[in-house]
Amino acid sequence: MNSFLALGIVVGYFALLMLVSWLTSRNSDSFTFFNANRSSPWYLVAYGMLGATLSGVTFISVPAEVGNSAFSYLQFVFGNLVGYWLVAFLLLPFYYRLKLISIYSFLEERMGTFSHRTASFFFLISKLIGAAFRLYLVAVVLQYAFFSAFGIPFWANVCITVFLIWIYTYRAGIKTIVWTDTLQTTFLVMAVLLTVYTISKVFVTSDSFGVFQRVYNSDLSQVFFWDWRSPNFFWKQFIAGIFMTVAINGMDQDLMQKNLTCKSKGEAQKNMLVFSVLFVFVVILFMSLGGMLHQYAQHAGIEVADAGDDLYPLLALNHLGGAVAIAFLLGITAASFSSADSALTSMTTAFSIDFLRLDELKNTMKMKYRKWIHLGFAALLAGVIIVFHIINDENVVIALFKAAGYTYGPILGLFVFAILFRRKVRDRLVPFIALGAPLLTFIISVFSKQLFNGYEFGFELLILNGLAMLIGLFLISGKN
Repeated sequence: MNSFLALGIVVGYFALLMLVSWLTSRNSDSFTFFNANRSSPWYLVAYGMLGATLSGVTFISVPAEVGNSAFSYLQFVFGNLVGYWLVAFLLLPFYYRLKLISIYSFLEERMGTFSHRTASFFFLISKLIGAAFRLYLVAVVLQYAFFSAFGIPFWANVCITVFLIWIYTYRAGIKTIVWTDTLQTTFLVMAVLLTVYTISKVFVTSDSFGVFQRVYNSDLSQVFFWDWRSPNFFWKQFIAGIFMTVAINGMDQDLMQKNLTCKSKGEAQKNMLVFSVLFVFVVILFMSLGGMLHQYAQHAGIEVADAGDDLYPLLALNHLGGAVAIAFLLGITAASFSSADSALTSMTTAFSIDFLRLDELKNTMKMKYRKWIHLGFAALLAGVIIVFHIINDENVVIALFKAAGYTYGPILGLFVFAILFRRKVRDRLVPFIALGAPLLTFIISVFSKQLFNGYEFGFELLILNGLAMLIGLFLISGKN
């Protein structure tokens, strides 16, 4: 793909984002940044959340993983669907009744300051590492697409990219993101549809055996797995999908902040239900694309056995034509930026409200401090991405990303304890329990095959982590 063309596409895309930012930031105040003045149309939030949920990792990794585990990921997604419904009917009414800006605020009244800030701290760590990892992937693609051709080093690429994200979110924050997510979801879905259409045309001209039929008649389309010791065992994936959604969406400031911009509890629930159904269909589309990419590579004689996550970029940028290459570049940029911009805003919100209590300050002071905090998190995000590149070991970077997933266990345990039980906890000990639960979970997972007759943990580690946190909270609590 021509480097000047790639540069022009990305510059044009950012110009469009800046236009949206300018339109949405007019007449904004400090609360616009945090909750969009609770005026977002629910259908806009539902559609836009697809782009934020389906990050650059999903955009690249889900199609590639089809070659390794077929359609087994759908078992997890079916669990996600149930989890979204639980969030809609159990957590959203709770958040709206308390009129929260940061969803961790209620933990202070219920359990104490240490519990409140422990949950927020674990969110900040997990979101920072997760957002850095996702943006790192797109930075690598952009470096390959045009930055290297112009002699721009990777660190400058990262600084430019993060600065552009900061510049279009710093004024109106979540209000801007609700609208840019809609734009970015459109580019993401269009990229997949165009790729599917292009591959379908190849097979229509070569034989009468449709590409969809080829995929669904092959071993790649297997959905359900019933070996209880396998990481792909149905009940393991399904139940883990439920808990993962409740924790990583329902107890995550990032995605909940979007839901809390809706006008009412009812509209937020409609948003969540519609989004959950759209999410399942879009993931099926991504997995179908993965099967088609493998079928296309086999048909064209392209060796992709060791491609891994490079499967989609390799074929889109080099073999499927200019239109697909352009769509892919826009899609991966949109997916990653949609995840990174909302992460940057939610981290700013959590730190501002949970640690500095900016909601208690006057409006002018609130805006002044919030802008500096927003800039600080942007610099921190860029720094973590550059460190990932310096490490230059894919296994280490992926391990750090997975380690960030352990931080949601303490958050899950804290929320379950605070909502369901009326016990008085020894608040100062909560941070130590929150550190011990992930450590215990990691040790159990390492020795799981020896301890549990060959059983291997997968996504359900979150459940074990949350349970360890819950038991720990019981041990340091008494009757209220």
